[in-house]
Amino acid sequence: MRVDISPEELGPKDFYKFLTSVVIPRPIAWVSTVSADGVLNLAPHSFFTVASTDPPIVQFTPTARKDSLNNAEATGEFVVNFAPEALFAEINGTGTNFPPEVSEFDAVGLGTEPSLTVRPPRVAESPVALECRVHEIIPVGNSWLVLGRVLHAAINEEMMDGAHPEATRLKPLARLGRNEWSRLGELVKIDRIPYRDWPKNQPAPKDRG
Repeated sequence: MRVDISPEELGPKDFYKFLTSVVIPRPIAWVSTVSADGVLNLAPHSFFTVASTDPPIVQFTPTARKDSLNNAEATGEFVVNFAPEALFAEINGTGTNFPPEVSEFDAVGLGTEPSLTVRPPRVAESPVALECRVHEIIPVGNSWLVLGRVLHAAINEEMMDGAHPEATRLKPLARLGRNEWSRLGELVKIDRIPYRDWPKNQPAPKDRG
């Protein structure tokens, strides 16, 4: 038996809680920006993904008008810092609603590292940074899609396995529902089957129409 849920009947606040409990796990964009007045800001955003690979564009989605959005609009730049398990408390701390004149870097005790291509700094303790120039900001409902073209990427050498970042070394955090977070957990691997190799004796899918 299924439970049927109507967004209109449940209401935006409660359906938000439902959505964020089933769209899981969500990677975290730990976004550093700088205001027009030069105040550094750092905040986690769990509505985050890759939007394009050529050119490389990532997106994060603020659901309220806060400092990350205001600063990205004002300066046209931001940095997505990787959110690792070792910095769990600091990442959570930067989600506190500090006033705009307070830098989260100072408030939670994080170091800064100069970026090569944009003004906002990297988080010195984070193993990966994606330096971005705003590509487009698109209002959608009560949110904004902030699309950033990746100008430069920097990663700690020990996070690499040959030419590729290695997940068990990076140890990412992810968001779940309510106040729940998750670690990487067990890795499972499976090869995708090309159509030419699809087993000929595989039963055809049943018509569900």
